[in-house]
Amino acid sequence: MGKIRRIGVLTSGGDAPGMNAAIRAVTRTAIYNQLEVFGIRHGYRGLIERNFKQLKAHSVSDILQRGGTILKTARCEEFKTPEGRKTAYDNLKDFGIDGVVVIGGDGTFTGARIFNEEYDIPFIGIPGTIDNDIYGTDYTIGYDTALNTVVEAVDKIRDTASAHNRLFFIEVMGADAGFIALYSGIANGAEAILIPEIPDQVKNLKKTLEEGFKRKKSSNIIIVAEGEDEGGAFEIAEKVKSDFENYSIRVTVLGHIQRGGSPTASDRVNASRLGYAAVEALLDGQTSVMVGLQHNEIVLVPFRKAIKQHKDVDRNLLEIADILSL
Repeated sequence: MGKIRRIGVLTSGGDAPGMNAAIRAVTRTAIYNQLEVFGIRHGYRGLIERNFKQLKAHSVSDILQRGGTILKTARCEEFKTPEGRKTAYDNLKDFGIDGVVVIGGDGTFTGARIFNEEYDIPFIGIPGTIDNDIYGTDYTIGYDTALNTVVEAVDKIRDTASAHNRLFFIEVMGADAGFIALYSGIANGAEAILIPEIPDQVKNLKKTLEEGFKRKKSSNIIIVAEGEDEGGAFEIAEKVKSDFENYSIRVTVLGHIQRGGSPTASDRVNASRLGYAAVEALLDGQTSVMVGLQHNEIVLVPFRKAIKQHKDVDRNLLEIADILSL
């Protein structure tokens, strides 16, 4: 691997608030180190379609506070093929790009790892997903904003739940991980939190609701992670409604509202730190690694570990949630 003179940056997979802050940090850190920067639009598809545009310092002005990603994002089946990756490599060589920073999640890192096994252009990953489910980092870009969006929405739902003696099932995002559900459930004082990491929760849910009914609770908020094995919020509400006819049951699916909005200060600062660290990793000769945060310190984690190993929720928080929901 030769000297780094020109780099590319792309966002792939689901968008997340704070991605623009990372793009800005990558761009300006590279320029500070006298590197040229090319933004690659529409993720890996842009690599194959030669959708490259040079970025200057002013190109990333006034984007820090914007949600989404100025580079756009997309999923690309063609990059999963040897032929697609060969086309991407040829395009990178044609543009003289010596390294690439990819911002995304598991799927993004899987593509980068495979590419680095085949070709000599280093890829460095920045964890960008609201799910916060990437192994090797305590934090992923967008998680804090999504969490605060959920908390604000559920606060408003509780107002109407209390006014009408209603039982609300609220479905939140998180793919197959319960981080958003668990943390928002504690922050909102939910009576129950259902996450994929804990099996057979519907039986315990009925018991919790019965105890609440005996204590004459006027409302109940149940947070359901979208990846819950027993179904989403609609399915679980259907399973329990016949046992609680005194409650007016409502279901709310927050959906993609959680992926949008202006990033929080935490997302802006941490995304900036990770963008800076990604360029530094390239300059240090690193390849096929993710830059992450552990105990508020920058760490380098091989793609192999970030992809294959499972990040679990804090089990102590589950006990806290149970105790505080009394």
